[in-house]
Amino acid sequence: MKRLLIKEVIAGTYVGRQVTICGWVRTKRESKGIAFLALNDGSTQDTLQFIVSVNSPAFQQLQRCNTGSAIGVKGILKESPAKGQKYEVEVSEIEVFGEADPETYPLQKKGHTLEFLREIGHLRPRTNTYGAVFRLRNILAHAIHEFFQNRGFIWVHTPIITSSDCEGAGELFTVTSLDLDYLPKREDGSIDFSQDLFGRRTFLSVSGQLEAEFMSMSLGNVYTFGPTFRAENSNTTRHLSEFWMVEPEMAFADLRDDMELAEDFFRFLCRVVLEKGEKELSFLENQYRKISLAELARLADMPCMHVTYADAVKELRDAKEKFEFPVAWGLDLQSEHERYLTDSVFKGPVIVTDYPKEIKAFYMKLNPDGRTVAAMDVLVPKVGEIIGGSQREERLDVLEERMKEMRIPSENIQWYLDLRRFGTAPHAGFGLGFERLVQYITGMPNIRDVIPCPRAPQTIGF
Repeated sequence: MKRLLIKEVIAGTYVGRQVTICGWVRTKRESKGIAFLALNDGSTQDTLQFIVSVNSPAFQQLQRCNTGSAIGVKGILKESPAKGQKYEVEVSEIEVFGEADPETYPLQKKGHTLEFLREIGHLRPRTNTYGAVFRLRNILAHAIHEFFQNRGFIWVHTPIITSSDCEGAGELFTVTSLDLDYLPKREDGSIDFSQDLFGRRTFLSVSGQLEAEFMSMSLGNVYTFGPTFRAENSNTTRHLSEFWMVEPEMAFADLRDDMELAEDFFRFLCRVVLEKGEKELSFLENQYRKISLAELARLADMPCMHVTYADAVKELRDAKEKFEFPVAWGLDLQSEHERYLTDSVFKGPVIVTDYPKEIKAFYMKLNPDGRTVAAMDVLVPKVGEIIGGSQREERLDVLEERMKEMRIPSENIQWYLDLRRFGTAPHAGFGLGFERLVQYITGMPNIRDVIPCPRAPQTIGF
């Protein structure tokens, strides 16, 4: 079926010509022998109005064109005399592909809460809000590839099933082929994973970083963009059990290179989404957005301020504001601390560097002071951390000592240590949680509203 998208039609080059458009009925009303249909096909925030005269054969199909019905329409595109719309279609034919029962179709012409729409996640993309969110998600995903590809990075596909725990947090989903009703046991009562498909215990990956590191040690600059998983029982508006991560890794790079790339990356994404998603952003700004289009444009051009963790802690300790969580050297910064730094101290994005080694991952490079690591977090206004990265520890003896300190078993990642034995090189990278980015750009209050099928504690509806 050859059809035009509504976003193509409203560009205006088809005026006076017959067009075929398919979509879902948003509204229908009749008045004095004429009917008006509003259709949306998902290609744009806009709907298109269709005029059906009582003298048209298509008028007989109107009783099947209820809200939510999928239809195809042929007609002549004309300039509209009505206010608020530029074009309309004078209908000659209607084909109904799938009727929606007006008594049971849950999306009616009224306001629905986001909580209710999560209960009908298979239909919520038809609403203005979720249509805008998922089109913006698409724009950002495309921009991520555009940014790295234009800079010569190679996209690598890291595994979803792994035998290692990148972060050392232990909050992983186990993947097994064993019969859960008849699990084989060792003499000590523990599960005998040697009888599993892979011959050892395996997990869903929390990060593709470690595998990206060995790819960068051969290919130079690489990036991953794929799903990751955490079995963390965090039932908050900012946590998911399944989410997508963007993780670039650069060979022959240090922390300064890493920070520069992260800054350029974030500003580029802001510019692209403003350029290509202005209509969606404008709609959401009136609904949920925490930052205005003007503020987003400011972020697209504004360089990040830099501050060490030690100086950040000093700023927080000297603050007159009272924080819920304590502030002291050696404690991790909480979201409220990060927002204070961006919103009250620096009044813009800021990069915090050189964190205490005890609160960061084993693979981060130990600084000469022996107390801190070459780590960095990019903080943005009203949210806090949006990117986290580091220079990686390329010295074998230092890395092995750090793993001992943090009780990281080396059995399953000897290959990772081999990178330090065979042609080691300085390298660095960072991670950006894609849903956190989409949530920030769209202003949606809950991260479950920026991914088609949210996975969270006690939530798996599809």
